Amino acid sequence: MSFTLLNPKSVHPTVGYSHVARLGDLLFVSGQVSKNEHDETIGVGDAERQTEVVYENLKQVLEESGSGLDMIGKTTVFTTSLEHRPAINRVRERVFGPIGHYPASTFVVVSSLAVPEWLVEIEVIAVVRKSG
Repeated sequence: MSFTLLNPKSVHPTVGYSHVARLGDLLFVSGQVSKNEHDETIGVGDAERQTEVVYENLKQVLEESGSGLDMIGKTTVFTTSLEHRPAINRVRERVFGPIGHYPASTFVVVSSLAVPEWLVEIEVIAVVRKSG
């Protein structure tokens, strides 16, 4: 079984980790946060905007890894406050509602993420899209 580490250029750079670890047809995607490709945080203080950027990053990482949002089997959502849950859920509905596919999910409230201005971080497990 092959093992590959991937770091798409369309999202923020990493230090000490990879955005994706591919093991066979499984993709283990590191927690994505509200940072753009220039390493700038987007949506400071706005959980809904941050969640939108997180899903934009996930979409980029997955597509560049041969997958997509519709291929996600599991999400883990980390947030710094239970009060952010409605905003996160609104974005989740906009992402997965049109796809008609709601992956398994775990929702975790933490005291802080790696950078205090980050309100949401989401990691996923997905599969690679079969070609042909």
